[in-house]
Amino acid sequence: MTNRINDLFASDPKNLLSIYFCAGCPTLEGTADVIRTLERNGVNMIEIGIPFSDPMADGLVIQNAATQALHNGMSLHLLFSQLRDIRKEVHIPLILMGYLNPIMQYGFEEFCQSCNECGIDGVIIPDLPFKDYEESYKAIAARYDIRVIMLITPETSKERVREIDAHTDGFIYMVSSAATTGAQSDFDGQKRAYFQKIAGLGLRNPRMVGFGISNRATFEAACANASGAIIGSKFVTLLNEAQGDAEKAITLLKEDLKK
Repeated sequence: MTNRINDLFASDPKNLLSIYFCAGCPTLEGTADVIRTLERNGVNMIEIGIPFSDPMADGLVIQNAATQALHNGMSLHLLFSQLRDIRKEVHIPLILMGYLNPIMQYGFEEFCQSCNECGIDGVIIPDLPFKDYEESYKAIAARYDIRVIMLITPETSKERVREIDAHTDGFIYMVSSAATTGAQSDFDGQKRAYFQKIAGLGLRNPRMVGFGISNRATFEAACANASGAIIGSKFVTLLNEAQGDAEKAITLLKEDLKK
């Protein structure tokens, strides 16, 4: 069976919507329900955040969500137990996003094995250096059919972008700016030029744009230069405001993306 991430991008789709939320926030037991609800509402791919006490790439909204999730009692072991039967109902690609510390405490090979058993298709580890990935982690992830998704920023050199493209599979996560995550009202000319520069490299892997997407302007700018957009902080905020009602949160988000 091919990986669901590769299947999603196989037909060169446009305007894909990927949603990030933090497992265990706002409620400890809500993870599976959020995933099912998002798929039912037409979301194309989901990133499930592994809460960590020092999420360096994330802005205040996701930092607070991680803190709340840890306070609620979420752990990697509990998350995998919650995801054990998710593939009985959910068919879209699922990605775990988390930092090296909790993954290494779990054990990287054990982590990949648990991902495989639950039907997780890929992982995003923002603080995993590309060199370390190639030398120590790539072969293990491949053994369990897990795609390791790498992030690039406006500061990433063309040479490094091409290297990442040559040695990874799934998609490339284009971070819209060098700052942390968080909603923005629009992308300036500098960010749009960066999107266009990467689009012009003729990369092998498809691209998704994340960080700062919260409305129609930012969503359309992302989709114009990539396969789609990843929305995190905005959805996390709406999910908190809705007290964990994922149906209400995704409905409000879709309304915002039309404004």
